Amino acid sequence: MFVQAIETATQFTRPIHSIRRYYGSTEVHPGASTLFFVNADGWALTCRHVAESFIVADQLYERYQAFKAERDSLSVGSNRRQLERVLESKHGFEKGKIVELKNRVVGCVQGALTISFILHPVLDVALVKFSDYTALGPKAFPTFGAADDDLKQGLSLCRLGFPFPEFTNFGYDPASDTIDWTEQGRDNTPSFPLDGMVTRHLASGGNEIVGFELSTPGLRGQSGGPAFDATGRVWGMQFATHHLDLDFDVDMEVYRDGVMRHVKDSAVLHVGHCFHVSVLKQFMREHDVAFAEG
Repeated sequence: MFVQAIETATQFTRPIHSIRRYYGSTEVHPGASTLFFVNADGWALTCRHVAESFIVADQLYERYQAFKAERDSLSVGSNRRQLERVLESKHGFEKGKIVELKNRVVGCVQGALTISFILHPVLDVALVKFSDYTALGPKAFPTFGAADDDLKQGLSLCRLGFPFPEFTNFGYDPASDTIDWTEQGRDNTPSFPLDGMVTRHLASGGNEIVGFELSTPGLRGQSGGPAFDATGRVWGMQFATHHLDLDFDVDMEVYRDGVMRHVKDSAVLHVGHCFHVSVLKQFMREHDVAFAEG
């Protein structure tokens, strides 16, 4: 049903690769998110929380560099560990806290990379502007649904994103005590489509329709990805997953491999939340970002 539509959306949907490290650990954790281009001028859409991760990454880098400089200046002695704890508290570093975060956009531009963001003041939406590049990666761009009222219950949509990162081109350098991208390893990761039916609309505090719910979850890594119909028209953008209690609690004895086992379970339905196409179009109009409707 969505074969051709996925091929269409793949042309303008791109991954954002992320690596992070937690304080007190040298293990590098990969992750991904999504953006999609809207025109040939280098404009794209994603979630605000995705855009903010770029800002957070810069802040973490500056804070950790300052922490390391102060730590390295400590004299060697019996109280060094105590002084390190003071520095950890000062800079907000403790076990389980992110100490490094680095992001990389993939397949977006050739040449120099300059990115700026326009964050929606209320909603989890952001515009991304690429500039100073020599060539733009995407050559085709989406068509947004024109008749907003056509987004009704029962409409089947597909989302495209990058929820299962398989890139491996990163590592930890003990000499500099930092994580970074490397020339070795896999530098790409496969996209993952997931379909669902529109179940309900989402309203703001003022009862204005701002989004819609899909019968299947949005997966981690699909945030910022397009939601499109079987023709490839974009109707929204994935931003979150909501969890609905089904009130189907199970407490029973069952046979498994000839052995009686006690099973306890509570069923929850995971549904995807997407921003409505009208919200995306209005935000782009406010900032004079061109897009196609159809």
